Amino acid sequence: MNPAKAPFSVGKWVVDPGLHQLSADGRTLRIEPKTMALLCQLATRPGQAVDREALLEAVWPGVVVGDDALTQVVVKLRRALGDAAGEPAYIETIPKGGYRLVAPVRRPDGGKAAPKRLPWRIAGVAAALVAAVALTSWLAHGPSDAGGAASAVPASAAAAVPTVAIGTFEAIGDDPLEVLLARGLTEDLTTDLSKLAGLRVVRIGPGFERPSGPNRARPPIRYRVSGSVARSGDHIRLQVHLADATTGGQLWSERFEVAASELFEMQDELARRIVGLLPVEVSEAERRRLAERYTHNLEAYKIFQRGQFALQTRRRDDNERARDLFRRAIALDGAFARAYAGLAMSYTAEFRNRWVDDGARALDQALALARTAYRINPAIPETCWVLAFVHSHRHEHAQALRFLDEALRLNPSYADGYALKGAVLTSIGRAAEGLPLLHDAMRLAPRSGYTYFMLLGRAYLALGQLEQARLNLKHALKRNPEFLDARAYLAATYVAAGNSSDAEWEADEIRVLDPGFTAADWLESNPTADPALKARLLRSLQSLGL
Repeated sequence: MNPAKAPFSVGKWVVDPGLHQLSADGRTLRIEPKTMALLCQLATRPGQAVDREALLEAVWPGVVVGDDALTQVVVKLRRALGDAAGEPAYIETIPKGGYRLVAPVRRPDGGKAAPKRLPWRIAGVAAALVAAVALTSWLAHGPSDAGGAASAVPASAAAAVPTVAIGTFEAIGDDPLEVLLARGLTEDLTTDLSKLAGLRVVRIGPGFERPSGPNRARPPIRYRVSGSVARSGDHIRLQVHLADATTGGQLWSERFEVAASELFEMQDELARRIVGLLPVEVSEAERRRLAERYTHNLEAYKIFQRGQFALQTRRRDDNERARDLFRRAIALDGAFARAYAGLAMSYTAEFRNRWVDDGARALDQALALARTAYRINPAIPETCWVLAFVHSHRHEHAQALRFLDEALRLNPSYADGYALKGAVLTSIGRAAEGLPLLHDAMRLAPRSGYTYFMLLGRAYLALGQLEQARLNLKHALKRNPEFLDARAYLAATYVAAGNSSDAEWEADEIRVLDPGFTAADWLESNPTADPALKARLLRSLQSLGL
């Protein structure tokens, strides 16, 4: 037997890599190949921290994926092992250092590898504080090839519009609040600069130098912003750099130090300073929008960011936790429009994932909350976006497109706006129009997550371009193997291509993820409204017994 496929034990579990199985207490679980690959990789170095980059290279050899792919696989492995991030018995998160297998490993030759206990501690809420994601995390942080006409900036004018890339700010220490502030400042600065019509803004990550995904093209970057965040007591230190991306030369660098209570004033000053250094004309209306903050309550801000992370996981328990966090943020700031928008997203998720019996009521609640968010602040693209998102699930596509156009007017660099508009157009049988918008979204968010790939795959499937559909849907699943929508579209793609064996495999994976899945129920809560596409999906999935 290949030694790499030989069974071994981790804690109470017997691991069979060849069969992708875990066994313990008289029961056997089958896990995804990538999940097994991660466990095997950690088991080669029990007790030692393995950094994220090494795990990405080992589990996805030759393929560039984002950090969210690894995070999703870790979540899946912990769930299979019955582990918890806060009090790990198997997999410990090492802040800024990757992961460590803490359970004993026993090999078939009788050897035992016991983990060394290192003096690492992790707060139970650290995972929640790490992510300060945009309201539209269902789209973001998931994209693929380039091509198609750019509508964010007309092709004829693209060369004249400077493009600035915002890199994720680095937290200097392991303090979860530092991580939270670093991610939050990154997102807010991206949003602030995106309000300017004369500037094109993209978000990049650590792997930006290596394009990811099918036919991925790097956007033409002229300037790059980076920085770091540190906290000392009740003071925050922020170091910011502006560089010429073409030469690598530093154009400006400055250190800000303020009391935590003055965080938002520091953000205002930072945005103004950067804008003043860029070759862009700013109107008076844009200057006023730059000065707007979503909230001036720091505690509400922190709670909201934790809710955003919980919302991103697409799990029912986390969705309920996100809802509680958004309500707590609203209790601290009753005019926090984005928190109301987050609440609307949580109710839409209930409908979309069929977590409640009365889905129509959940969608009505989502609409009421989205309208509240919009009434509080109609001048930010996120409140327009969430109204469009809810309307699209109600099959009110004209309203959805109207609010998306408003969001894109407010923020011409709004990647999620282009992605959702492309998705809505695909849903109503206009995939040929939606496809260029999805490409625009990916160019504006080159490190975005798995949902963009799924939306591209669905558009290509609707157009009958099956190989492009397959490539993008497979890439979505590399980033999130539990993404049920991507698996359903991929199964339909394989049926259309006459690939029955892979279609059956995907059907089996769907049954593992959702034992009660039926194509009819799935399409009932799916925003797809094009009768031809719906009929094709229904026939394909029902032919697989779904």
